Amino acid sequence: MQRALTLHQTTIGKKVVMALSGLVIVGFVIGHFLGNLNLYRGQEALDAYAHFLQGLTPVLWGTRLLLLFAFGAHIVAAFSLWSRNIKARGSRYKKHQDMATDYAARTMYWSGPILLLFVVYHLLHFTILPAHPGEVYRNVVEGFQNPWIAGVYITGNIALGFHIFHGIFSATQTLGVNHPRYNAYRRDAAIAISAAITLGNLSFPISVLAGFVTL
Repeated sequence: MQRALTLHQTTIGKKVVMALSGLVIVGFVIGHFLGNLNLYRGQEALDAYAHFLQGLTPVLWGTRLLLLFAFGAHIVAAFSLWSRNIKARGSRYKKHQDMATDYAARTMYWSGPILLLFVVYHLLHFTILPAHPGEVYRNVVEGFQNPWIAGVYITGNIALGFHIFHGIFSATQTLGVNHPRYNAYRRDAAIAISAAITLGNLSFPISVLAGFVTL
């Protein structure tokens, strides 16, 4: 136990926490995206899917608690690493970061806070204070018919795409999947996953705005 606590206090330990919690969150994001594809099957399909999830009370709350823990661990570890990075600036002993690593870090720093605000807004909009409780399809379509709301979701999902790409690339490196022979494949996989999720999620508000999905 003491060894685990000591590891958690180190930079590599915090990176491992970020990697593992991030993978949990990405897994949920993929599942959430696949479920939302029911939007293209129509109102009955999406509402039935939402009703089905609501009926899985133990699984639903177990998932919520796991995500709450993962988000909390991710945010705390990220803030701790950011604080250490700020304190290390200017030190002559600080290792030089290459441009790719520095760009990835800066991308994570701006996309993270945007995503936190976006998640809060998303929960308020569709889960906590929906305009039409129990009518998921109607809430989605009416919401995205407003260009401002659609813009919030487009911005949030672009930030999500950047965060997922750099998150997957960094997490796999932290967890030991790092070799010159395979790094190109690792990067391509991160691009493919983040692009599929981003383009898929962007298609929802854009399809409503364009009139392809209506009430």
